[in-house]
Amino acid sequence: MTTLVIGGAASGKSEYAESLLVSAKKKLYIATMQPFGQEAQQRIKRHRSLRARKGFETLERFTALGDLTDAELPDGCSVLLECLGNLVANELFSPDGAKEEAENAILDGMKFLAGRCRHLVVVTNDVFSDGITYDADTERYLTLLGCCNAMLAAQFDAVVEVVCGIPIVLKGATT
Repeated sequence: MTTLVIGGAASGKSEYAESLLVSAKKKLYIATMQPFGQEAQQRIKRHRSLRARKGFETLERFTALGDLTDAELPDGCSVLLECLGNLVANELFSPDGAKEEAENAILDGMKFLAGRCRHLVVVTNDVFSDGITYDADTERYLTLLGCCNAMLAAQFDAVVEVVCGIPIVLKGATT
């Protein structure tokens, strides 16, 4: 099963995504946020605290999901990937990223994960509502994130938007 969870900042999407895998036996949390700066480090610390004692094994992976090894991604495990927004930024702008091939790297990586997992939950951001025009690099990022969100929403079994901590099922069933 595949589930895409989308929401704005601090909407409760992470907690909801974690709840989807609470009964899974083998749970892997793929963290895509690179620990740049104090704000990122505090956010990472907060997320680790929120999922403590929930049974997740954490794997920090910033790019190239399709290169995960059998040892890193045991067959049949359940995976929570957080978040697609960071993965898109990493693939576009990181020295290790796929750059012009970012879309293919991300979608191929998701296909690889979905083929290996019992349940794949991907958390992504809704960052498209502010109506602001950004610089070219940010617009490129937003366009690619929107494209990846749309493609995963079309391919995944379920899509849930979390607003004010309330999950709203947009597609499929989450159980």
